[in-house]
Amino acid sequence: MHTILEGCVRNEPKYQKVLYERYYAYAFKIVFRYIYRYEKVPDIVNDGFVKLFKGLNTFNKWESTNLEASFLSWLKRIVINAAIDELRRNNLMPEIGNMDESVWEHIPDNASADHLLRYKELIAVVKKLPPAYRTVFNMYVIDGFDHQEIAAHLRISVGTSKSNLFKAKAFLQKILTKDMPQQIGTCNF
Repeated sequence: MHTILEGCVRNEPKYQKVLYERYYAYAFKIVFRYIYRYEKVPDIVNDGFVKLFKGLNTFNKWESTNLEASFLSWLKRIVINAAIDELRRNNLMPEIGNMDESVWEHIPDNASADHLLRYKELIAVVKKLPPAYRTVFNMYVIDGFDHQEIAAHLRISVGTSKSNLFKAKAFLQKILTKDMPQQIGTCNF
């Protein structure tokens, strides 16, 4: 990993290609949680990688005990910011689109079928949230931002961030409660 990153800092295309191909699916899944138009996601991911390559000299976790984990955290923040920039350009307008099955091709080998199914179901339910609620929910619950960070990124108040999260959770609870009796009724014990 260290060699690949050093090659990218030196702007060597072969290392940039290796890094891009290795982490493209990871970045794609993150962006897709924010931008549900499949055809827009690759452009946003590519924008994120361009920003990453331009700013790689500012990455300051070279001596980290787990360089890859530190890098993935940094990449995640970059692509989330790229997705938020796209949402902001579109005034957080709802995105509508179907999820192409190829999105799931790069799930880790150790992921169980049950885990994959739950992940798909979660994404499908989160997709039903209004855009402002969905963005705050993704940032807080899934990506681990705190309300201060969310407020700064989205240019909203901390109170609005907290309110949107509360409303998102209530909305999801309503959806899940509505679907739950149907699932329980079909179980065979």
